[in-house]
Amino acid sequence: MQEVSTDRYIQIPDEVRELYKLWRPTPLIRAHRLEKALGTPAHIYYKYEGASPSGSHKSNTALAQAYYNKKGGTHAMTTETGAGQWGSALSMACKFFDLPLEVYMVKCSYNQKPYRRILMETYGAKVYASPSDNTNYGRSLLAQDPSNPGTLGIAISEAVEVAASSEGRKNTVWGRCSTTFCCTRP
Repeated sequence: MQEVSTDRYIQIPDEVRELYKLWRPTPLIRAHRLEKALGTPAHIYYKYEGASPSGSHKSNTALAQAYYNKKGGTHAMTTETGAGQWGSALSMACKFFDLPLEVYMVKCSYNQKPYRRILMETYGAKVYASPSDNTNYGRSLLAQDPSNPGTLGIAISEAVEVAASSEGRKNTVWGRCSTTFCCTRP
């Protein structure tokens, strides 16, 4: 409802605000060398998001999504991730709110970036190289090409299939960077 509300302002829940305090506000840093390289008298600043425990700004929305899903009765979540930033952010958020999470990570990134996978697993997520043998779609792709490197579209398809096929048993929803789509059947 937050995303479709016509309200001008929606208060951030206290539980989420308390968790934001772990890394927010992010510092503004002046880019002296960039100013010099551009030969500009302007002062240029950037926000340093590396202070976030997941390493990106994506934790800001992941925390709210996990909170609202937990409050709404969701028992588990599933998501996709390309290089692992979104998966890391949602893994951390789900850990804070005691929600199990399955992450479908693009296979080439899964193999090239084990540190991202390890971070997600450290937060308690189950991480699968996508395409995987966990879903009908993944199995069909692996049957055609066992060395399929995966794509974000494949990972999304697998995460949605898991959520949609839960039939409400686990009340699983699919978490996405900007929106969480509930894919359970009543």
